[in-house]
Amino acid sequence: MSHSSEWEEGLEGNFLINKTVMGGTGSAQCATGQSARPLVEGEFQSVSAIDAVVPGLVPKAAGWGEYQSGESNVYFFLGDFHDMDLAKAPEPEPFISQIAQLHQAGTSPNGMFGFPVATACGKMERTVRWEKSWAKSFTNQLNDVIKYDNETNGPWPEYDDACKQLIDIVIPRLLGALQSEGREIVPALIHGDLWENNIGIDMETGKTVVFDSGCTYAHNEMEFGTWRCSWAFYFNQPMWIRLYQRHIEPSEPVEEWDDRNRLYSIHPYLNDAAGHAGSVSRQMWVPFLSGRVTG
Repeated sequence: MSHSSEWEEGLEGNFLINKTVMGGTGSAQCATGQSARPLVEGEFQSVSAIDAVVPGLVPKAAGWGEYQSGESNVYFFLGDFHDMDLAKAPEPEPFISQIAQLHQAGTSPNGMFGFPVATACGKMERTVRWEKSWAKSFTNQLNDVIKYDNETNGPWPEYDDACKQLIDIVIPRLLGALQSEGREIVPALIHGDLWENNIGIDMETGKTVVFDSGCTYAHNEMEFGTWRCSWAFYFNQPMWIRLYQRHIEPSEPVEEWDDRNRLYSIHPYLNDAAGHAGSVSRQMWVPFLSGRVTG
C-alpha cells in the first residue's frame, strides 16, 4: 500500500484521493440517481479506450469510484482538467482524421458489437451487451430510448405504432443489409455522443478535446446520427461528412447511407426527448417512415 502521505486529507466521504490528482490539473465529476454508475464508470472506461487509440483526444482518466452521502450512493470520475474554448469549431481536417483513426484503430476485443461495461448517453443508460448482429445491437439501444421517452412523456398510440414499425421492419431491412449477401461490417469504437457541445479547443495547446463520451463498439456510421439533428450547428454542414468519407467510405449498400443516417438520428432525438418532458424531439423523426425505405 502507498505511504499515507500520498493521500489527500480532510475530504468528506469514505474514499481516498491521491494527491497527484489534486494538484491543480485534475477535475472531478459526481453523479447520483438514475444511471449514475453507468455514467461514471462508463465514462472512465470510454475515455480509457479512446485514449489508448487516439492519445490526447480526450482528457486522460485518473479513476472512478463511489462513496456514501447520507442515504445516497455518489459516483465520481476523476480526470485531467482542460481550460477549453467551447464556442470555436475544431480545424476540420485534423479533427476528422482523429475521428477516422478512432473508428479504424478502436477494434472490438471479441469482434462483436457492444462494450465491456454499461455506458450512458446523456443520463440514459445504454444497453451494450455483446451481439454478433449489428441490427440486434442497435435495436437494444433504440428500445432503451423508446422506454425512457415513454416514461418521461407518457403514452402516445401513434408513436408506439411508429416505434413498432421501426423495430419490426425498418431496422431488420436497413441494418440487416449490412451483414447479408456477403457483406460484413467491423465493429468500431465510437464516442457515442459526438456533437458540438461535447467538443472544445484547449486554450493552452490549441488542440481539440472531446468529452462526455459513452462508447460502444458499433457501426461507425452511428457516430454521425447526431449531426443530422436539429440542434447541430456546424456538423450539419456536408463538408464534415465528406471529409470523413475520404478516410472511410460508406458501408455497402452505399446508396442507403442517407437512410441509415436518418435512422441513426432517431436515437439522439429520442434520448433528448427522454431527458426533457414535453420536448418536440420525439416527433422530429416520424417523417423518416415516409422516406425511401421499404419492407
